[in-house]
Amino acid sequence: MSQVTIVRNVLEANDRLAEELRATFKAKNILCLNLMSSPGAGKTTLLERTLTDLKDEFKMAVIEGDLQTDNDAQRVAATGAQAVQVNTEGGCHLDSGMVLDAIKALDLDGVDILFVENVGNLVCPAEFEVGEDYKITLLSVAEGDDKPEKYPLMFHISAVMLLNKVDLLPYVDFDLAKAEGHARKLNKDIEVFPVSARSGENMTVWYDWLRAKRAEKR
Repeated sequence: MSQVTIVRNVLEANDRLAEELRATFKAKNILCLNLMSSPGAGKTTLLERTLTDLKDEFKMAVIEGDLQTDNDAQRVAATGAQAVQVNTEGGCHLDSGMVLDAIKALDLDGVDILFVENVGNLVCPAEFEVGEDYKITLLSVAEGDDKPEKYPLMFHISAVMLLNKVDLLPYVDFDLAKAEGHARKLNKDIEVFPVSARSGENMTVWYDWLRAKRAEKR
């Protein structure tokens, strides 16, 4: 009778590398944030504005994850921040091995905040640690306000839900209170910030959170 050897678990290997990353970021006193959302929610636009508005306060770097192209990394680099692109060639998320390779292309000395912009997907990125201190999920008002119910793990494990594109609220059917309520049923401690990365509306709340978490890291 033949035997089948089951190799488990792919997440265990990833988590070991995540701990290596975490140790590196701790040694270098870097706040690492894993930025997740569905495609088109506005992660890159949020980063562009954040990197521009806070460039005199913090030294920041970005790891950009995408299926193809370096378009987002080019946009981020235009702000003056360090950026490295990781193309997953069809993969639906970044993992710790990819981030471990990516940081070799960055000068981490003196970096205050490292953003990992994950591949646009509300499922797979939630499963894979990348050495981050916090997970951040963007939900745009152009999507449904029931997204936290439909994709519970993403919101359950995130420290912050950024409700982006609030400048579009007059034109879309989206209930901010309902979206927040769904998220808080999954995670009572989640911070919820309605913002518009494009117009700059309420971005100071997000910046204050970054300042507080950076101060805690020190």
